[in-house]
Amino acid sequence: MGQDDDVSGSAAPGPATGPTDPLEPWPETVRWQPVSRDLIWVEALRLGMLMLVVVVALVVGLALTGDWGFGLGLGLAVLLTVWRLTVIVRAVRAWGYAERDNDLLVRHGLLVRRLSIVPYARMQFVDVTAGPLERAFNLATVQLHTAAAASDARVPGLRPAEAARLRDRLTALGEDRAEGL
Repeated sequence: MGQDDDVSGSAAPGPATGPTDPLEPWPETVRWQPVSRDLIWVEALRLGMLMLVVVVALVVGLALTGDWGFGLGLGLAVLLTVWRLTVIVRAVRAWGYAERDNDLLVRHGLLVRRLSIVPYARMQFVDVTAGPLERAFNLATVQLHTAAAASDARVPGLRPAEAARLRDRLTALGEDRAEGL
C-alpha cells in the first residue's frame, strides 16, 4: 500500500483544489468506519455452500459417465473458488461508511468502485436485517431506503449494537431533516 492508500480515513489532506479521486471526497473531513472482518467468514461460507453443490454435481457426473470434462469442470471450480475467496477478502476491506452532518457516505467495490451519498432528509426508512449466517457471526446489515430505488445504500457486516445505533441515529436525523421540507 502506498501512502495514499490509507483506508482508515486519516489520509493527509489533498491539495486545496479538492480531491483528485471522485470516490475519495474530502479526505481531511471524512472518517471512514470499516465493517467487521467477520463478514469475510460469512461470505466465504456462502461461497462454500454454493461450491459444495457444484462439486458434488461434478463428482457425481464424473462417477456416472466417466467423462473427464467433469474432471476439468471440477478443477475449474476449485480455481474459481480460490480466486473468489481472494476477492471476498479484498471486497470486505473495501466496504466503509462515514456519518457526516447532513448525509451518510457508503463506499464499496474493487473493480467498479461505488460511493453513495445519502442525504438524511431523503431517507424514507432504515432496515436492519440479519440472516442465519450473519446471526451466527453476530452481524447485521443496515439498509437505507430513499424515494429513488437506485439510490438505496446498505452497510453489511455491522455488530448488532452498532447496527441499532446507526439505525436509530439515521432515523432521528432523517426525521429532523425532513421537517424542513
